[in-house]
Amino acid sequence: MRDNSSNYREIFLNDIPLMDMRAPVEFHKGAFPGVVNLPLMTDIERQKVGTCYKQKGQQAAIELGHQLVGGQIKAQRVEAWAAFARANPNGYLYCFRGGLRSQIVQQWLAEAGIDYPRVLGGYKAMRTFLIETTQQAVAECDFVIVGGMTGTGKTEVIAQLGNSLDLEGHANHRGSSFGKRATGQPGQIDFENRLAIDILKQRNAGTEQFVLEDESRLVGSCSLPLELYQGMQHFPLVWLEDSFEGRARRILGDYVIGLASEFRQVHGEEEGFALFAARLLQSLDNILKRLGGERHARLRAIMQAALAEQERSGEVSLHLGWIEGLLSEYYDPMYAFQRESKGERIEFCGDQKAVLEYLRQRNRRG
Repeated sequence: MRDNSSNYREIFLNDIPLMDMRAPVEFHKGAFPGVVNLPLMTDIERQKVGTCYKQKGQQAAIELGHQLVGGQIKAQRVEAWAAFARANPNGYLYCFRGGLRSQIVQQWLAEAGIDYPRVLGGYKAMRTFLIETTQQAVAECDFVIVGGMTGTGKTEVIAQLGNSLDLEGHANHRGSSFGKRATGQPGQIDFENRLAIDILKQRNAGTEQFVLEDESRLVGSCSLPLELYQGMQHFPLVWLEDSFEGRARRILGDYVIGLASEFRQVHGEEEGFALFAARLLQSLDNILKRLGGERHARLRAIMQAALAEQERSGEVSLHLGWIEGLLSEYYDPMYAFQRESKGERIEFCGDQKAVLEYLRQRNRRG
């Protein structure tokens, strides 16, 4: 039998298959990418055993657990674990702390003729390892932030660099009031875990200088790890520039053409467009207070007319009306203030080509 492991670094670097024995309610609160949840107990069974443990102690709880997960139920679960073990001979199983549940599963698998190792310390130890991975990177590595007005293509720059951390990609959100995608966001813990594994793999490959897009603390519903966000208030900035027309066209491509296509792919042609239109209008409504009633009503009327034309003919150019209005009247004044307040930290300004070249040179120097 392979040994039980506490080499969390090796597990995450190599995407080792993992079988999670925790109850579904625990799994959905937070898990690791690609992990399969094959619980020892359902949520209801776990609740009953937990109540018994509090009232009568550990031994009574173990006995109740064996009563609840016995006979045909036990046989079915053992077969599911065995199938995973046969399909993933290099994998591991784990529970919350690497304790009783994973030991029981390990024992039942052994009785079925399969020796399968577990992760020592379980989910809690692996999660702690990933939290520390992000904290260590912030303390030890060099970071630079790509800033710029809305629509300059900061995400495009991030995507073209081998040493970037795509915060919006990990959060599945574009980071603005209009940033929701057609598919949902990961949970907070899942977001943090994905980011940490990205950092771990890049550092293992030799990256010691990371490029990030300028973000607020929240990327949609996902909150940046505190140490990283605090660091981002001090990291040097590279400011990306583009023409007003170029920015408006890019926003049209991302937030109208691209998002409509996403919704249609996920929900089908008719329902997809209806959901896309509702999302766009809701995004505008979400900033009603900041826009003020008159401006909101004016831009909403333009948006509704543009959506009607898009649905009728596929023509999208009318959307430039509300996009240009939002840029000039709302986003640009806000970003101009931010640029001024962050001015001392800006070490380079330029268009996309110049910024990419600067960041690549900077990384080589680093």
